[in-house]
Amino acid sequence: MTMRELNADLLIGQRVYALNGRSIGRLQDIRVEKRADECVVTEYLVGVYGLAERLAATDIGRSVLRTLAGRSKRVGYTVPWRQLDLSDPQRPRLRCPLEDLPRIDEK
Repeated sequence: MTMRELNADLLIGQRVYALNGRSIGRLQDIRVEKRADECVVTEYLVGVYGLAERLAATDIGRSVLRTLAGRSKRVGYTVPWRQLDLSDPQRPRLRCPLEDLPRIDEK
């Protein structure tokens, strides 16, 4: 397996694009797990709810965002690491349909 290193600071804030080319939100956070002597990316948080999670205001942030954005509006997604194409780090793209991703507010 080929390992690739990217600077996380350059990814945070980049728009993430769906298969149809439309933006689904900005990459707000990168979740990692420590395994042996390395850190491994497990998932990415995209959208406004991702920002709330990053700021550690999950319960309060979600409540406020639901009130402001409405429950039917999709405002955040959890993207498994395998489902995000970073071959162009300035334009990350999904590798799966948007409908396959869990919404952050459903967790």
